[in-house]
Order: sequence, then C-alpha cells, then structure tokens
Amino acid sequence: MNQNRSCILAFCLPVLIGTFAFAQQPAPAAPAKQMTAEEANEADIQLMRQDIRSERKKIVAASLPLTESEATKFWPVYDRYIAETIKVNDVRFALIKEYAANYKNMTDAQAGSFIRRWLTLDQENTQLRLKYIPEFEKVISPTKTAMFCQIDRRLAMLIELQLASQVPIVQP
Repeated sequence: MNQNRSCILAFCLPVLIGTFAFAQQPAPAAPAKQMTAEEANEADIQLMRQDIRSERKKIVAASLPLTESEATKFWPVYDRYIAETIKVNDVRFALIKEYAANYKNMTDAQAGSFIRRWLTLDQENTQLRLKYIPEFEKVISPTKTAMFCQIDRRLAMLIELQLASQVPIVQP
C-alpha cells in the first residue's frame, strides 16, 4: 500500500512540475474588451496557479491515507490552509513581478529589499505551517499530520525549485 502511494507520488510530481513550468491555457472565449498582452499573461498565470493547486490537492489525496471520517474533517482544514497559503503566494508573485521588471538594473537598495522580503515570505510560510499543525492534529492523528506536512513541504519545495530555476540571477 505504501509502495502504491510512492508510485502515485512519483507519477504526480512530474505532472505538477510540468503544469507549473509549461502550462498553456486556452485563449479566453470572446472577451468583452480586448486584453492587453500583460492582462492576458496575468490571466494565464492565474489559471496556471489554479491548475497547480488542483494538482497539489490530487497528490495530497493520493498520498495521504485518510478514512472517510478523517477526510470529511481534513479537507475543510486543508482548504483553509491553502487559502492562507495563497495570500502569502500572492505577495510572492507580486514580488517576482517587481523583480522581473528590475533585475537587470537593480540597485543595491533594491537587491537588499528584494532578498529580505523574499526571506520574510519564507518565514511566513513556515509560520503558517506551524499554525496549522494543531488544526490538522484535531482532525487526523499526529502521525498523519506529520505525513501531510512532509508531503506538503516536498510539493512546496518542488514548486519553489521550479520557480527559482525560472527567475534570473541579479546582475551586478
């Protein structure tokens, strides 16, 4: 059984990474007004982020063995956790957009601000995980909570690695 979950996880992780790295979205159907290239790109990114969340949830569902009773209690907590994670990631996305506009000509002050804000977001993600451990332990066992935390962290690290590989290094 554990081997099956590992196989599912091994199959789904590349799908998640592929979705993140190469997601192509269909053009919106007959928009009321013509979108600018920036608006279209923003819409594509938001759809890609939704796809990632959906794939992430599927991987958690396939990897975390829950009884029906546990699942009924777990998923609402998970959804609240993800909603708060989205807020942190919205700030991260805005920071990446700001960085993309400035990385070639970044001043020392901008570089220092960028890295401090990026690391603050890492801390916020960690604090969010710590906040939710007791919430998850109310609905599933501490062992299953630990398992969920490992799965969630691995997925987050894979997404972070993919993102980092797409973000150019600051130019001196």
